[in-house]
Amino acid sequence: MSTTAAPADITKWSSKDGEFRRQVSSFRSMVSTDPNAEFPAEANRYHLYVSLACPWACRALLVRELKGLQDLIGVSVVSYLMGPNGWEFASPDEVPGATLDDINGAKYIRELYFKAEPNYSARFTVPVLWDKKKQTIVNNESSEIIRMFNTAFDDLVAPEFRGITFYPEELRQQIDEINEWIYDTVNNGVYKAGFATAQGPYERHCKALFESLDRIEKILANNEFLLGSRLTEADLRLFTTIVRFDPVYHGHFKCNLKQIATGYPNLLRWTREIYQLPGIAGTVNMEHIKKHYYMSHTQINPTQVVPLSNGPDLAHPVVKPASRPY
Repeated sequence: MSTTAAPADITKWSSKDGEFRRQVSSFRSMVSTDPNAEFPAEANRYHLYVSLACPWACRALLVRELKGLQDLIGVSVVSYLMGPNGWEFASPDEVPGATLDDINGAKYIRELYFKAEPNYSARFTVPVLWDKKKQTIVNNESSEIIRMFNTAFDDLVAPEFRGITFYPEELRQQIDEINEWIYDTVNNGVYKAGFATAQGPYERHCKALFESLDRIEKILANNEFLLGSRLTEADLRLFTTIVRFDPVYHGHFKCNLKQIATGYPNLLRWTREIYQLPGIAGTVNMEHIKKHYYMSHTQINPTQVVPLSNGPDLAHPVVKPASRPY
């Protein structure tokens, strides 16, 4: 596959004004239950490309686990280290937890983008949902991939997973509302603080982040999950950020006004409860998480020294749901 396009400098995350602005995802097609759709739901037709370090990609892994899609949608995992050519595949012997690309034989994620769109010129991000039949990218927007995984394959999963939804009709307005401010100030907020190259933007986004974490802490003082006793996509979208907070964002991104382990007891309880759900712990690979951030972002950490702490123990104590959460 062609990789002739010159790679952009992946260390230049911020704009000239010191602000980090996330690019809009380019591939936005949807898998549908309609058999006549461009991308109909079929077993073993679609393949998910992820990084275990990436919170956006791991959203898709969470829903894949909770919806029982493991036998319907395969997964390939890139190495934790992002070099000049972006995300790179590696064998498990080279990087435990990573895989080679057995679907397309690509060495880098960028090759998939050029295969789907030869003139592609934006960033080469994960997750990527790939259509093996049409040999193209269906979607690279995590929020839309988890919506597809939530419902599009319901007729194909085992009976015990049918009807499980993390975006229930009666809660959609509330989910959309809470997603909006949590995305802006927390999910993306840690990046806006961490990749800022000017004091003003850093302080503004760091303060907004902790105002939102304080707000979430108050919500979880009275609720088991963000919207009550039911686990929704709002929880899953937030979880992948919070699980990385103490070991990475607190130090590496200078989001250091508080830690989850010592400053947010309700958030910590909530994080443990989700982490302890079936299949979730397997999506959290702290070696990939820490080594990616501390070794790939050389503009922030030029020595590439990786801190020892993995953050709070999420496996203990055991937190049992008050009732079946989904």
